[in-house]
Amino acid sequence: MYQAPMHQASMYSVPKYQAQHCFIAFKSPIDSYQLPERFTFPFYYEPHPLCVLAAKELQAYLSSQTDWQHNFGLGKDTNKVIGKMFGVLLVRNTSGELGYLAAFSGKLAEQNLIDGFVPPVFDMLTKDSFFHAEQQAINQLTSELSKLEVSSELSRLREQLATLEQEADDELEAMRALIIEGRKARKLKRAQAEAEFAQESVELAQQQLAALNVQLGKASVAEKNRLKAIKLHWDSLIAEVSDSLQLLETEIESLKAQRATQSNALQQKLFAQYRFLNQAGELQDLNQIFKDAPNQQPPAGAGECAAPKLLQYAFAHGLTPLAIAEFWWGASPKSEVKQHKQFYGACHGKCQPILGHMLKGIEMDDNPLLNNPAEGKTIDILYQDEAMAVINKPAEFLSVPGKNISDSVYARMKQRFPTATGPLIVHRLDMSTSGLMVIALSKEANRVLVQQFIGRTVEKRYVAKLAGIVAGEQGEISLPLRVDLDDRPRQLVCFEHGKHAHTLWQVKARDDNNTWLYLYPQTGRTHQLRVHCAHIDGLNLPIIGDDLYGARANRLHLHAERLVLNHPTTGERLTFEVDAEF
Repeated sequence: MYQAPMHQASMYSVPKYQAQHCFIAFKSPIDSYQLPERFTFPFYYEPHPLCVLAAKELQAYLSSQTDWQHNFGLGKDTNKVIGKMFGVLLVRNTSGELGYLAAFSGKLAEQNLIDGFVPPVFDMLTKDSFFHAEQQAINQLTSELSKLEVSSELSRLREQLATLEQEADDELEAMRALIIEGRKARKLKRAQAEAEFAQESVELAQQQLAALNVQLGKASVAEKNRLKAIKLHWDSLIAEVSDSLQLLETEIESLKAQRATQSNALQQKLFAQYRFLNQAGELQDLNQIFKDAPNQQPPAGAGECAAPKLLQYAFAHGLTPLAIAEFWWGASPKSEVKQHKQFYGACHGKCQPILGHMLKGIEMDDNPLLNNPAEGKTIDILYQDEAMAVINKPAEFLSVPGKNISDSVYARMKQRFPTATGPLIVHRLDMSTSGLMVIALSKEANRVLVQQFIGRTVEKRYVAKLAGIVAGEQGEISLPLRVDLDDRPRQLVCFEHGKHAHTLWQVKARDDNNTWLYLYPQTGRTHQLRVHCAHIDGLNLPIIGDDLYGARANRLHLHAERLVLNHPTTGERLTFEVDAEF
């Protein structure tokens, strides 16, 4: 219960960027708020009410400010739309006053430094930074490389070489065809001579045949010599052009290698400049922090996210961090799904190693992902025989054991059917999705059922409740998906590396604010239905309760309602249905 003094400098009245102006006093009274008992677990959380209040004040500023321009995609201008992640950090200063810090991820309005926001951990854009000179040298190499790669001389030599090689192949092939025809003609001539000489004396026939063979042999040798001469001729011409081309290509490869070396050296130098504090005053740079990462290399943009910036400023200026929250502001990116004003946890790939160091020794909220969400829940078995079982999986229940939680459909089925053989699990549902799953009770049944899923002969129908009104009555969505390497298990839409994902949809019902859909996945990608509903190029409406691609609710409103398949033993076509609890 605390109200910050109103004389504290705020981001709404800062004349120019100065470090001391980053502490922002709450504009609203906060005396009725309880302070957080522990710091936020930054990767999965419900934002503390004071962080929600700070975020609202920051959002009000973003909506009304005229100090800088950045196209968040919230207006009519669709050119160069860049939504942005913002963060707020609830802090206490050395005088015991409460306030908050604000930060943005990456750059904002093409700047690193903006009044009222904490600075980057390292500002590579300053005039005296080594980055400019070294990046300029790399850019010069890139320019030289580009000129060589698009040069008319390179094109001419490549075209000339291709033409010479084709002409050589054509002439050599024609000569080989003549040799074959010559060989046939000589064979025929020899046979005719043998028949003609057979009427003469043996001695004379042998003499005449020997003379003919000498003549024919000379003709064969002459043809082979001609083939060899043609090959030597073309080899000489090709070698001359090839040598010239190789010199040019070697120069290009040398420039590429030089650029790669300088780029890598600059990257390592940059990583060394990003030095992160923790509350004990310990410093570690990105090279040290990521030394135990799988490729021992920090991902691009590491250290530029809002959370590390906020904590770095707090530790560097004697501020005590109390709670943190990050939200998305603006239109969603094309590749991923981000909802305007929605709170999100810190990313795993970039931030988890950094925050692991920065939050060392700070008492945090428990990691909710370590709690067993299936505890106290039971699995209803809807059908069972010697070959298979069909169950109704509750929401927030793992299909298979996770990294930290073993309780799952697999574990429960192993207990329920101790004599079953094979892997039991035929297909999976997301942890948050409820509904029908088929369980194989023998190796042979598993093999037959899995083949049905692979061959797409299984009919699957899901029901989902979406937060908004879907236009139209039915349609299809085809957006390829791949995992977000920086923020697993989130999925991205990626037309370059994504796997084909296809969904059919049909409206079941509507009310004033929501739409119930039937969803028919034609492929089985991770989070396919969730992304296809929420993505801007899909239905652009998240499923209610989708904490990854929408907003949290009491549960994810997605249910595997209908399953049609062939019995693995009898081949009988079976249909199973179970209503969604929502």
